[in-house]
Amino acid sequence: MKDPALKGYKRIGGATWATFIIGALFLWSMWAIGFSPDRLGKLPAQMAEVLSFFWPADMAYGWEKVLPAIAESIQIAWIGTIVGAIFSLPLALLGARTLFPKFARVVKLISATTRAFPEILLAIYFVPIVGLGAFAGALAIGISSIGMLTKLGSEVVDAIDFGPVEAVEAAGGSRLLALRYAVLPQVLPEIIAHWLFRFELNIRASAILGVVGAGGVGGVLLNTLRYRHFDKAAAVLVLTILIVLAIDMVSGEIRRRIIRG
Repeated sequence: MKDPALKGYKRIGGATWATFIIGALFLWSMWAIGFSPDRLGKLPAQMAEVLSFFWPADMAYGWEKVLPAIAESIQIAWIGTIVGAIFSLPLALLGARTLFPKFARVVKLISATTRAFPEILLAIYFVPIVGLGAFAGALAIGISSIGMLTKLGSEVVDAIDFGPVEAVEAAGGSRLLALRYAVLPQVLPEIIAHWLFRFELNIRASAILGVVGAGGVGGVLLNTLRYRHFDKAAAVLVLTILIVLAIDMVSGEIRRRIIRG
């Protein structure tokens, strides 16, 4: 019989080594990025100086030029989310180990591969293919959404109560009927909540894609900064932040209602 004190000593020793390794990696990373207490001390004054360039914001420019670009960003995010939802739902079912163990490994590999590429890299790839504009951004957002929503959806399916599935199949129903009447009613509320959350993330991502010519408000922001029109850039930032916060609040409330049933 093993001594419990020895087990506790091993756990403490393992935690100590883990803490040491994490601390060493943290210090090495700080050195690699050029961190110094002197630079950190100068940061507040430098931030205040840069922020002073952005005041006052040219809100007239914002209402005239920025709102259409923000609307385009929202459209990019919405299309990308719809594409991700349509393709991720069947992939999430196929990627569940409890339902389709033969396909789960292949689906998870596909999902991991698509998640490995950030949206902006996908946009850089699609711009030469389909040209400048929102279409490239929507493709980038859609592909990235498929990978993440497939992963989240398969985890939801793996956590279901398998009793109703067995009951349907025991009554002579096919696996397809089991998916329709036993699996989807259990998983759809949480999966839809994931879709809404992904829409919130896609709005943030679509606001950046314009920097590489993939449509949205990012292109407007880049142009204002490029020509040092900081008052106009401030209007872009203020309106973008306010609209994104409003969408987050509405989406969050919808998600809470869906999860509560």
